[in-house]
Amino acid sequence: MTQMPIRGVSLFVEVIGHGVPLVLMHGGPALDYTTMLPLQVLADQFTLVFYDHRCNGHSEGAEVSSMTMENLTADADALRQALGFDKWAVLGHSFGGNVALEYALRYPQHISHLVLINTGGDQWWVNQNAPELLRKRGYPSKTVEAARRFYNGQITSREFLRVYLKFNSAYYHQNSYLILLKGLTSGHMMKSRPEALIFGYQMLQGWTVMNRLSEIKMPTLILAGRYDFLYPTEHQVALGAGIPNARLEIIECAGHVPHLEQLDAVQSLIRNFLANPSSSLS
Repeated sequence: MTQMPIRGVSLFVEVIGHGVPLVLMHGGPALDYTTMLPLQVLADQFTLVFYDHRCNGHSEGAEVSSMTMENLTADADALRQALGFDKWAVLGHSFGGNVALEYALRYPQHISHLVLINTGGDQWWVNQNAPELLRKRGYPSKTVEAARRFYNGQITSREFLRVYLKFNSAYYHQNSYLILLKGLTSGHMMKSRPEALIFGYQMLQGWTVMNRLSEIKMPTLILAGRYDFLYPTEHQVALGAGIPNARLEIIECAGHVPHLEQLDAVQSLIRNFLANPSSSLS
């Protein structure tokens, strides 16, 4: 683990394993690389690059207002260069998948493969549709409204944890508290940055790349938990249909974080895809 000076900020970076380089872009905004650590099982086959986006986790030295898609993608490409990779495979989860999509559009020449896990190409699904799905799933009206404020960046830092815990269970198909307990006992403590969440969701208002998906030419694997409420199956189908070389795999018995709930299935699909993407594409 190290702090690397990248474009005037200090990015927290951990590189493990050996083989084809694969960078993992964590979700949030507000979270850190520990949310991706279940995928460290891939280190026997790939060189894994974990890092915290600027203003997220353990990365330091940047004002939250600098957390734009231009900077997030430029940081990633500068990190690639600093590590000496001409190309790498890019994997993004949730918000990290939003960044990965933008990166694929801005720096296509440096990506060998693209893997998207429970992400989307249009922020409407999170801002507007997710609270509505919570309502349909029986969550109280106060919780639905709290989620709407949360995903539109309309909470305060002091409210962050209290509001999040109101609908935390919706992120998982299984018992969310058992999953949280596993995280607490793993030896890796997540560092959250509420101010990054608030600014990040404000920054993403109206964000979409759905009209540009046809420009993404590299082999792409889309993985999605069947019960995700942020980016449900119908959006995953639209995302897969828009990217010319995309394969969509729905992960059963999983919600928004399938690499926590169904790691064996997820890591197997990633291994097969990166080893031989052409045979995987429909």
